[in-house]
Amino acid sequence: MQTIYETYSPEETAKIGRQLGKEALPGDVYTLIGDLGVGKTVLTQGIAAGLGITEPVNSPTFTIVQVYDSGRIPFYHFDVYRIGDIEEMDEIGYEDYVYGEGLSMIEWANLIEEILPEKRKDIVIEKDLEKGFDYRKITITSK
Repeated sequence: MQTIYETYSPEETAKIGRQLGKEALPGDVYTLIGDLGVGKTVLTQGIAAGLGITEPVNSPTFTIVQVYDSGRIPFYHFDVYRIGDIEEMDEIGYEDYVYGEGLSMIEWANLIEEILPEKRKDIVIEKDLEKGFDYRKITITSK
């Protein structure tokens, strides 16, 4: 199943994220793909808010995974942009998170495609400057 949203502000993008966070169930995996500066962090912050997380949420670019335990379920936020080798994912305990009791959000998931679970929501965020600077097309595909 595929759903497409169009947003025209960061606030609208965050609102979609909040809804995704409210709908998330333990063990869910969301993948997130989009160019730099497209709004991945804004969407992720919305998801965290939808989970009831009030602490600041930033992209874990250098730590690979950031864990937030203050919401209704744990939130495991991955940024695998800087992953050098897929084996690094084993070293951080990737499977313990992804097959755990929280929501796993994996930015740049296309870089670790071969180890992603089959059951997941793939989220792609795209810009279209012809439709405006803040326009985003968010495509969510449930697998």
